[in-house]
Amino acid sequence: MKNIEFKQVESCCAPAVEENQLFKSDPAKQEELTRLPIAIIGAGPIGLAAAAHLIEAKQSFIILEAGTKVGENISKWGHVRLFSPWQYNVDKAAGRLLAKAGWVAPSPDGLPTGHELRDQYLRPLAELPEIKSYLHLNTRVVGISRKNADKMKTADREKQPFLIYVEEEGKAKRYKARAVIDASGTWGNANPVLSSGVLTSGEQVLHKQIFYGIPDVLGVDRDRYTDKHIAVVGGGHSALNTLLDLAKLQETNSHTKLTWMMRRDRVEDAYGGEASDQLEARGELGSRMHELVDSGKVSVVTPFHIQELKQDGGKITIGGEQRGIVQEIAQVDEIIVNAGSRPDFSFLGELRLSIDQATESVETLAPLIDPNVHSCGTVRPHGEKELRHTEQGLYIVGMKSYGRAPTFLMATGYEQVRSVVAFLAGDWKAAAKVELDLPETGVCSVSRPLVKVAGETSDFNTSCST
Repeated sequence: MKNIEFKQVESCCAPAVEENQLFKSDPAKQEELTRLPIAIIGAGPIGLAAAAHLIEAKQSFIILEAGTKVGENISKWGHVRLFSPWQYNVDKAAGRLLAKAGWVAPSPDGLPTGHELRDQYLRPLAELPEIKSYLHLNTRVVGISRKNADKMKTADREKQPFLIYVEEEGKAKRYKARAVIDASGTWGNANPVLSSGVLTSGEQVLHKQIFYGIPDVLGVDRDRYTDKHIAVVGGGHSALNTLLDLAKLQETNSHTKLTWMMRRDRVEDAYGGEASDQLEARGELGSRMHELVDSGKVSVVTPFHIQELKQDGGKITIGGEQRGIVQEIAQVDEIIVNAGSRPDFSFLGELRLSIDQATESVETLAPLIDPNVHSCGTVRPHGEKELRHTEQGLYIVGMKSYGRAPTFLMATGYEQVRSVVAFLAGDWKAAAKVELDLPETGVCSVSRPLVKVAGETSDFNTSCST
């Protein structure tokens, strides 16, 4: 497969990298800020990578993780196997730290599952003394502000440290920081099922029959979906992965009924490049889904815009519109929502954010990642300059920096934090030099091995999100 190397990209909107404005203050204030750590929110791949770069830059930090262990969100899709091999999933600074501790890196060409990524990489990284000592688990951030300043106050704002309010082990605490790197992601904040994007009380009432994300249909969730009528909502690769697993379940449980709902004009648009895709596994995913639909094992309703959900004697009736005609899909037992996710800005309410109104991504980043224009293989590399907010010293990185756009890549997040940390450490040249080397068609994910085992074809999921 041909590789393409992306070089530094100039943005028309972001100001040029200059001396770090965060520390342009009087000597006393500068000394106070310098002594404070940089706060990282989230101990997933991007948050821990930020910590690794800060260690190499000799910068103090703390990590605030809401979960009881690192990579907790990854555990929710741990059965999914990535398209991206290990060489793209291990941050370079993190790899160097682990190597010094005797860590044996997995084969660079191997394809890890989410569980393997967590157990073989994230957990050993978090156990390094340089990180473990500053990692706060079970610590949920509830709000961030400037010291003695709400969002309205402007005078000397950048001279004040950040105050981070948390609930740690059930107790209210407060931390000071000189900068904040928000790597909290979007995984736990799924988009609702309605096409309007609004979460209604009708959807909330049915929460026990709705799953947001990629269930382990052939594993722990098998009994939930056996011999049920299941509606899968979404037109991306996560939905294809879910449907292919459900089809396997259907092979031994003939009463399992599958309905696929999406907003695409044509079902063929969901198949992707198939045989012409430069990522063979991704192409095979589309081809297998094409065959499954042609066989009649999956009933397709598209374009379908869901407008309401109704309870009906323990079943669900899904009401919507198809090409201007009102329709209802009745007698549904379970709904699986693969409609993406969105960022949570609730704890950033007292900070001055620069957010694009459409994508909810970092504002300057929005034109680079618009999913209507860019695939996961064409999003250009970017760094500190594109990730700046009006609030100096605040950076939203990783999947959350992309807002609702689905094209985020883990390797992109690693380059983001490398650049941000270089800037915060005063290395303007390194911060400005943003490069990324990815396969020409991008690096996406799969849910099963790429090989055939005992004559059985693997299952794939090519979501660009990780």
